[in-house]
Amino acid sequence: MANTGLVPVFYHANLEVAKQVLKACHAGGARLFEFTNRGEFAHEIFGELTRWAAKECPGMITGAGSIVDAGTASLYLQLGANFIVSPLLNPDIFKVCNRRQVPYIPGCGSVSEIGLAQELGAEIVKIFPAGNVGGPSFVKNVLAPMPWSRVMVTGGVEPTTDNLDKWFEAGVTCVGMGSNLFPKTAIANEAWDDISREVKKVLNIILTHLS
Repeated sequence: MANTGLVPVFYHANLEVAKQVLKACHAGGARLFEFTNRGEFAHEIFGELTRWAAKECPGMITGAGSIVDAGTASLYLQLGANFIVSPLLNPDIFKVCNRRQVPYIPGCGSVSEIGLAQELGAEIVKIFPAGNVGGPSFVKNVLAPMPWSRVMVTGGVEPTTDNLDKWFEAGVTCVGMGSNLFPKTAIANEAWDDISREVKKVLNIILTHLS
């Protein structure tokens, strides 16, 4: 996450669509992919997707998002999740992930939550919904007294130079990006090359801040 600065966030009920989107992200240079637990049988899709990605997309690290309880986290770990992301902070998920030494990235909306997450073992915390809890200025003001913090922001992140510059200049470690990276029209039209180009463009913008 620190090396590339981008975590594509995606869900689709159709396994073949999910494969093509993941492959498009890989072709664009992304090396992380968060599949969100947002539909019935999402875990079954994730299991198939992860096994497929291991063969077809070398170096791609897959993880599960929208995880809110320890039981679901355990299920996804059994299916090969390399990281777990939540919209909230749940100490019970830390117990599951820490035991297996898999990163848990909890969603936090306050300085106290960030501090608690770090106490519980979070190496990276997720600010969510980032655009609503204060935006880049919130990140900047958190890092002033807590400069050791590594922050991922999701919600309010756009694939534009202006938007990404603001987040990275504020000090984020990486950004999570979903619907803005995968427009419904691109999915409906199976415009996988367009997605690859968009991912590459975003990574190039981020690279100026990481180098």
